[in-house]
Amino acid sequence: MMGETFSFVEDVQIYDTDAQGVVHYSGYYRFFTDAMHEFVKSKGYKFPFIDDKHWFVVLESNAKYLNSAKVGDTLDINLTVNSVSKKIIRFDFDIKRGQEQICQGYVLHICIDKDKWKSADIPDNILNELTK
Repeated sequence: MMGETFSFVEDVQIYDTDAQGVVHYSGYYRFFTDAMHEFVKSKGYKFPFIDDKHWFVVLESNAKYLNSAKVGDTLDINLTVNSVSKKIIRFDFDIKRGQEQICQGYVLHICIDKDKWKSADIPDNILNELTK
């Protein structure tokens, strides 16, 4: 199940960069996280906490660096949510500076029961809300 594309704008800060002012690879994960947070917040939830019983935790992540971004650049982060299974959700990212692709990536989150710290099904109402 594929959801809508959520767009988020982020400015590259000095703390995202190396000594040359080029975004360090870890900076892209901040952009990913900020976009996920804003997307989930727009749906009425507090990321990564789904509800009083369920949390999302990172299972896997990937980033492919296509071009360099620099301090001061304004980046468009496009996020699409895909349901992988009843327990796993995938956030796909496409980061651009204008029309130029900078980075593509994804983060897989697994739903857990926070008290048992074991995987759990994503509640249907939340899964439907995130992927519609």
